[in-house]
Amino acid sequence: QVQLVESGGGLVQAGGSLRLSCAASGRTFSNYVVGWFRQAPGKEREFVARIRWNSGITLYTDSVKGRFTISRDNAKNTVYLQMNSLKPEDTAVYYCAAVIPRYACSGYGCYDAPDKYDYWGQGTQVTVSS
Repeated sequence: QVQLVESGGGLVQAGGSLRLSCAASGRTFSNYVVGWFRQAPGKEREFVARIRWNSGITLYTDSVKGRFTISRDNAKNTVYLQMNSLKPEDTAVYYCAAVIPRYACSGYGCYDAPDKYDYWGQGTQVTVSS
């Protein structure tokens, strides 16, 4: 079983940048899909991005394409979410999640929903002021 710990959230002005980290303990991320989700007050948790650890293949929701980058560091067993050109509507609690894939799939509809993930971090708050 893998334990996930997020860090890197904070308060930033619109147009600014933050980098979130998701560190794994208990086991490595090898063979996992690792995703970032976010939840704003009064809204459902939504998919942001995911990465397949072994292949490095990534997927993003449309609203963050070109602004956010998900990446991994094998040596540190950590997944990052680099967030640039932040907007007030990016304000949310950001969660990382992980799952060992149970079936083959690709593209949208493939591990881009919260109920597809088994392990979750505690979340980190990102607030973007206008």
